[in-house]
Amino acid sequence: MRERRPLGALNFNCEASDAMIDRVLKTIIFLSFALMSGAGAQALESAPVTTPHATVTLVSNVDGFEPGQAFRLGLRFKMAKGWHIYWRNPGEAGEPPHLDLTLPPGATASEIDWPTPFRIPEGPVMTYSYEGEVTLPLTVSPPEAPAPLTIDARASWLICEKICIPEEGTLRLAIASGTATPSAQAPLFRAADQRIPRPSPYPAKLTPDAMLVVSGEGIAPNLVKEVSFFPDNWGSIEDAAPQLLKVEEGRFSLALKPAQGFDPHQPLPGVLCIKDAGGQERFLAITATPTDTRFLAKGQVAGPAPFAGSAAPAASKTAADMGLATLLLFAFLGGLILNLMPCVFPILAVKAVSIAGLSGHERGRVRSHAAAYTAGVLVSFAGLGTLLLLLKAAGAVVGWGFQFQSPVFVGAMAFLFLLIGLNLSGVFEIGGSFVGAGTGLASRGGLAGSFFTGFLAVLVATPCTAPFMGVAISAALAASAAATITILLALGLGLAAPYLAFAFIPGLVRLLPKPGAWMAILKQALAFPMYASAAWLLWVISQEAGPDGVLAVSAGFVLIGLAAWALGVTQGRQDAARLYGQAVAAFAALCAVAFLLGVETGPASIAAASEETQPYSPSRLAALRTEGRPVFVNLTAAWCVTCKINERVALASDAVRQAFAARHIAYLKGDWTRPDPAISALLHEHGRDGVPLYLFYPARGGEPIVLPQLLTSGIVLDALGRAGS
Repeated sequence: MRERRPLGALNFNCEASDAMIDRVLKTIIFLSFALMSGAGAQALESAPVTTPHATVTLVSNVDGFEPGQAFRLGLRFKMAKGWHIYWRNPGEAGEPPHLDLTLPPGATASEIDWPTPFRIPEGPVMTYSYEGEVTLPLTVSPPEAPAPLTIDARASWLICEKICIPEEGTLRLAIASGTATPSAQAPLFRAADQRIPRPSPYPAKLTPDAMLVVSGEGIAPNLVKEVSFFPDNWGSIEDAAPQLLKVEEGRFSLALKPAQGFDPHQPLPGVLCIKDAGGQERFLAITATPTDTRFLAKGQVAGPAPFAGSAAPAASKTAADMGLATLLLFAFLGGLILNLMPCVFPILAVKAVSIAGLSGHERGRVRSHAAAYTAGVLVSFAGLGTLLLLLKAAGAVVGWGFQFQSPVFVGAMAFLFLLIGLNLSGVFEIGGSFVGAGTGLASRGGLAGSFFTGFLAVLVATPCTAPFMGVAISAALAASAAATITILLALGLGLAAPYLAFAFIPGLVRLLPKPGAWMAILKQALAFPMYASAAWLLWVISQEAGPDGVLAVSAGFVLIGLAAWALGVTQGRQDAARLYGQAVAAFAALCAVAFLLGVETGPASIAAASEETQPYSPSRLAALRTEGRPVFVNLTAAWCVTCKINERVALASDAVRQAFAARHIAYLKGDWTRPDPAISALLHEHGRDGVPLYLFYPARGGEPIVLPQLLTSGIVLDALGRAGS
């Protein structure tokens, strides 16, 4: 058995013992320093907020602060591979981080000093983002009193890879007062400073076509190899478009693609990233001044600068730039497409009967009816245009389809559609024919019928706005009286064009079937679109005049039916019964008119705001935007068929409703069924004189995205995606 020795009896070699003691002492000193440094680093970096995608802390560049001497804080992100956050202008999608600090009395903090980002594509869109690790610095000015400083912060950020996830957390950092020496986190600030842009020594100019021109000494082809521009403001340029560089001695130009918010009369601020032949980068903050001579050095506009300050150019600006010839073409195309819009479907029944009745007649007769129909369309458009101009001259705020804001007009149109339907059903006849239908088409009343059909087509078409019409109508209502009428007449020619084509192209006329018994059946069948139109207008009355208005117009329907029946059963008779029938019809019609004139404006069509839908008002929109919420504004009217179809097909779809809920989007609905100055003002602000108008205000602020007048759920979702809501 081995002998156990007492500890004091161990025999050490002196040389070995000294070396061991030296190593032990060095180890103790090193560990003590490491522990002290670690404690200091922890004190100057907050406890982390950790998610599966990032670790976020609050850091300081000093280990202590001197009272009254500013130091720097930073929001530090360490992101998982493939994930990124966004710059102050996130580009075509995204949302920048937000940091709210709670400081002791007497302390203040600056805004974040943003390092220059990287261009990171996300599918078809381009974003300005950070990957890997980044520190977003800011400056804190502590109070004069020498006391510890405790800083509380609440941070929120959107972090994305293939999907985007909003995250947030609270952070706390305590810093002692004393001598300010660099902390263990100071290198993070030096790394951020390398990408923070410095004021540019070079003047920059902006041409009307979005060419950025930078000039100055030291610019040469061998010193400027790559240039990227990051605009400060969202929506000023197409972020995903290539930025084409041309370098010359003493200057370079960067061709940008203007976006919806581009204004050539306003300065364009942003950051230039300039890379030389060796790969070294410089980051310069610039403000490109417009080459328009109306822009002065102090940022003032000399004289009236149209469209200045508008980040979303209105349609009126576009119209002004087009010229009359282009506007006339747009008006003609808009009128042509108007034939396919739902508003005109009812009158197509009358037109179909008219066209069917033309079969078998000589070409001259066909052309006469086409000319009469076209004349009715043009007279109706000219009358509407004249009335619009007179009302505007009197100070009224009116727009396209304004007459449908009157319950009396809507009720009168409902009576008229009911009468047309009863006539097509054979309850009564007018002069042996009606608007050019039936065997009496060649009679004297046939041309008058064609004229009336064209006149009526315009009246019922006004609740719709077809593609190309918006710009044309906006320009018409903003132009001189002569130009207004000319543009509206071009719109009328487009509406009448299909009928004219049948009349003046022989090959099309030959396609018409020969007259026969089928015409009577077709005529009766086409009465039902008229009844449907009357029912729709009754619903419009319910929105404009409430239940009492519906009751009055419904009573009028009964009286109109009585009048038509009284005429029908006594037509063709030559005795006293015919006079009795006419008297009954006249009395019933007068009573119907009396009911109609008694219709008063009732409650608004939008009920009290629900959690999903709220009535539009400028104050509500401003409050929601102040809260930082994204807002979707739908300007509509009960008489706007296009609006209702868009709501059913796009806005009420499950995909869009879920997207609104997931993104916490407020939905404001502005009802223009009756005149509303606030809605009219918003329409005019965006160059529109009629509904529909769809605006999406992103959460980050700025000008709204204007959506097309014809919507699908895909169009709406694409707009939300581009805005990064």
